[in-house]
Amino acid sequence: MWLFNSSIGKKFIMALTGICLVLFVTFHVLMNAVAICWPSAYNSVCQALGANWYALICSAGLGLLVVIHVIYALVLTIQNRKARGNDRYAVSARPKSVEWSSQNMLVLGIVVAAFLGVHLVQFWARMQAQEVMGSLYEANGVEIPAAAGTLFLQIAFQNWWTPVIYMIGFVALWFHLNHGFWSMWQSIGINNNAWLPRWKKVSCWWVTAVCVLFALQAVVFTVRANQNYYVENETLKTQYMEMYKEHLDKLNAPLIEQMQALQEEYQQLSKNTSMDFAAKMQRQSEIQAEFSELNSKIEFNGAFLHEQYMKLHLIADKPEPAVETTPAAVEESVEEVADTVTVNE
Repeated sequence: MWLFNSSIGKKFIMALTGICLVLFVTFHVLMNAVAICWPSAYNSVCQALGANWYALICSAGLGLLVVIHVIYALVLTIQNRKARGNDRYAVSARPKSVEWSSQNMLVLGIVVAAFLGVHLVQFWARMQAQEVMGSLYEANGVEIPAAAGTLFLQIAFQNWWTPVIYMIGFVALWFHLNHGFWSMWQSIGINNNAWLPRWKKVSCWWVTAVCVLFALQAVVFTVRANQNYYVENETLKTQYMEMYKEHLDKLNAPLIEQMQALQEEYQQLSKNTSMDFAAKMQRQSEIQAEFSELNSKIEFNGAFLHEQYMKLHLIADKPEPAVETTPAAVEESVEEVADTVTVNE
């Protein structure tokens, strides 16, 4: 089939996957803008996406697009080298303004892929992947809800090397996209003298706007992270508490179901007049012990997650004690969480 076997077909697939990736990059920069203008809304978006089926499908689809794009880039590069020596990813009538990037698309792609790997480790692996496993991410001894995107901004951008790596990645992304954006239109047939120059201008403006916005966002994230904004803002802290409560509900749900089943069994035993009295008393005693154990687990979960919330400031490089943690205060917080758990005995 020409789409997979011919050079033109491979370039066409490269163009289609490239268009999808450009659209995703544009969406990503807009989502980051939400994190700048309205951090709590950014967390809400992260929570809405999370490990839901549609988000997982989109993530898998995006990963597949990247893999296809990289594979076909390697195949085309090898073919070009065999056919033209050292020329790479060549297109006809290359303008001088993109001469360097057109000759180094593979190298730029490798730099972008390395940058993407760092980004995935800092965010996707700590957020969506953790949520899929039903666990919290641990940083500096504190377990963090997967949907708390602003906390992961804090963790990533409080390190001096993160903005450095990101700036290098954005420069490589600019060169890669600036050439790739207009050449993909050429690959799908829009290569006449009227439209190609227009697409080159559109690509330059579009890619420049996206990469400049990315760079500015990285600067803002770095400044806020070093000011501990993401761990001290009261609105965000309230949001984190709600996330912990949601996680607590998920942890306690199966325990509460077991307790309810034990209650029903206990009531049935009380109504059973045909059962041996000694056996009935023994089983009721066992039920009470199991019920008490489950209730203790529920109280422990609540106290543990409340403790994690109280220690959120510890994830910052330069934490400032925001909450007094005297023994009396800890005991009071445990009692407060325990009071929120209501189970009919």
